[in-house]
Order: sequence, then structure tokens, then C-alpha cells
Amino acid sequence: MRTVTPLKTEGFAHPPRNVAALGIQGGMRVADFGAGSGAYTFAIAERLGGSGKVYAIDVQRDLLRRVANEATRRGYKNVEVIWADLEMPRASKLADGSIDLILVSNLLFQVPDKLPILREARRIVKPSGSVVVIDWSDSPPTGGWRLGPAKEDVVKKAAARELAEKAGLEVNREFPAGAHHYGLILHPKSTSSPV
Repeated sequence: MRTVTPLKTEGFAHPPRNVAALGIQGGMRVADFGAGSGAYTFAIAERLGGSGKVYAIDVQRDLLRRVANEATRRGYKNVEVIWADLEMPRASKLADGSIDLILVSNLLFQVPDKLPILREARRIVKPSGSVVVIDWSDSPPTGGWRLGPAKEDVVKKAAARELAEKAGLEVNREFPAGAHHYGLILHPKSTSSPV
């Protein structure tokens, strides 16, 4: 997995607004794949309102330490950090079919081997759960420097749909995730078993 410096993306994707669109309710168990600096983790923890659990999963230990420290500072007792290389089988260490919602945000463009990430999401999602993919739809230049992935690293929505299909997931619906992002809400195919 490539190490990518966390990007400030408020003008492009808005974590609290996107989380509000996902139907997260108190008591749910949510996994944030590629949690990074924790913007989505904290928006999810806030939405859960002190019940349920959000697992911040990332390969960068320093970012996980920051997320854990910030969760403590904010008083979120429902945030747990997990170090994992999600390109490896069973890396999240979470039980099969145990998670209500998995968020895969701005992660696919960062990894060479994308399919294992969606297979891991498929493995841990409940049969009635959702896997949400939010990723860059383009590579916007801003003022002489680039915010987001290089053009060759962008995972187009059609490619994300194809990867989801191979992982045993199907698109339930799309949603607007920001000026330069797409959002896909995926559900496990009823005829497929966790891979």
C-alpha cells in the first residue's frame, strides 16, 4: 500500500454530509477502511451518538495513533483503531458478517491491488449491511498544484462497480459525494458467500 499524505478535502468531499446520507443509526457497527486522519471516523462516531462502534482501520500506525488520541480528546468511547494492510486476506481481524456498514473512502486510488479490499468488506458485512465506496472521479488541478490522485491513479466509477461485482457486491444506489467524488452504496449479493 502506498503512503499518501492526508489531504484536506473539505471543498471536494464533506464527511459529515456524506455520513448523514448513509443512514447510520445508533447501535450500528461501522468500519472505516483507510481511515487516514479520521475525518469520516469522527463524523461516524458523532452520528452513532455514543452507542455502537466505529473501527478506524489503516496501514499507517502514526495516523491511527492520532485518531486514537483525538477520539479520546473528543470523548468518543466508541472508536477503536485497528492496524491492517487491507490488501491481505482477513486483515481487518473482524468477524465474518459482523459489520452493518463499511466505508471505503479515498482508498481505492491509493492501492495497487484493489479487489482484496472489497473482498474483505464483503466478508465482514452483514447480509443486510452496506459497503459504501467514495472515491475521486477525476484529478482536479488547483492553483498550480494537485489535490487528489494523479490522473492515472483515479479509479473511475465504472471500474469501481466492476470490482464490486467481482467481490460479490452489487450497486444498490449512487449518491453525490462531493464536487470531484462519486459515491456508491453496495449490498452483498444474496447468491454469493463471503470470499
